[in-house]
Amino acid sequence: MNPHARLILAILGIFLRHVVTEAKVVDAKLLSEDLITFVFGDSLTEVGNNNYLQYSLAKSNFPWYGIDFQGGQATGRFTNGRTIGDMISERLGIQSPPPYLSLLPNDDKLLKGVNYASGGAGILNDTGLYFIQRLSLDDQINCFENTTIAIKGKIGETAANKLLNKAIYFMGIGSNDYVNNFLQPFMAAGQEYSHDEFVDLLLATLEQQFTRLYNLGARQLLFNGLGPLGCIPSQRVKSRKGICLNQVNKWAQEFNSQVQQLSFKLNKHYGDAQFGFSDTYKDVLDLIDHPQTYGFKISNTSCCNVDTTIGGLCLPNSKLCKNRRDYVFWDAFHPSDAANQVLADKLFSNMFPNINKNITNKYFTHKKSARKTLAH
Repeated sequence: MNPHARLILAILGIFLRHVVTEAKVVDAKLLSEDLITFVFGDSLTEVGNNNYLQYSLAKSNFPWYGIDFQGGQATGRFTNGRTIGDMISERLGIQSPPPYLSLLPNDDKLLKGVNYASGGAGILNDTGLYFIQRLSLDDQINCFENTTIAIKGKIGETAANKLLNKAIYFMGIGSNDYVNNFLQPFMAAGQEYSHDEFVDLLLATLEQQFTRLYNLGARQLLFNGLGPLGCIPSQRVKSRKGICLNQVNKWAQEFNSQVQQLSFKLNKHYGDAQFGFSDTYKDVLDLIDHPQTYGFKISNTSCCNVDTTIGGLCLPNSKLCKNRRDYVFWDAFHPSDAANQVLADKLFSNMFPNINKNITNKYFTHKKSARKTLAH
């Protein structure tokens, strides 16, 4: 097993105990086995599933997406380069899991981890309805259930249950439930529910989804909370002065607080599971409020200059900024590769707070082809 991943697995147990006080330490036997990750989420973590959905309007498999990715080609990632998930995988010393829809139903790669994330996806099935096709979180869990069946068929139920129990499950979702549902005047949710009612609906649905994952074998799940949604370019453009929408930010914080409480609740209920919550809201806001601290110049608009209330993706006819490194945002919704690097480093530090800087530098030095970590 990669020695980097072995160290991370040891520290992961400490992290989950640190973030969720009721959680237990990862089984020591896990340290001697390969790290396997299953990823659920939206466009912030997608690596190409929507490329395989013929009628999906939530795609990024065209220029200028991927211009700074290896090979300079669009892959279905909603940024100019790598996602935060790609960078975390790199720090763990493993390959970024492939998109589920790129694999055959009985593919051997299923045994090494899968990414189910889909642009436009939400906790609610109605979220992103106007994208025609996307994998909602329920759809992603359905795909994961198919994965568990395939794995059991390959290695037997006992070995499969062991693999599933010891895998790490990463989830980042909920942004679209606001940006492409509750905040859209033509969607029913914003008309039918107060925010308190809406967040209750999100949390009740998410609890059912967490429970379903548990029943399918998940025992170690980390949920990455929402950032300051009111500060992304697609929301700023709704303000006459182009400033952050404070009410939207407050709603994102309320959602985060509720998910963290849900994590506590589930850890009490399921004694053999660890549900962790990573709150990166303040880190993302600090990057937006103080871009110069991290080497950026502009955080209130996008490199692709596509800040509109409708649309907002970086189309082939978009006029790119001169220096992509200067911008926190690539398009109206998604961070640039350089910003993702900062956020991935901060998330990694939050996940593994007990690694001192010297140890981190010793074990997790980027490859020469990777960008240098920004000073902060």
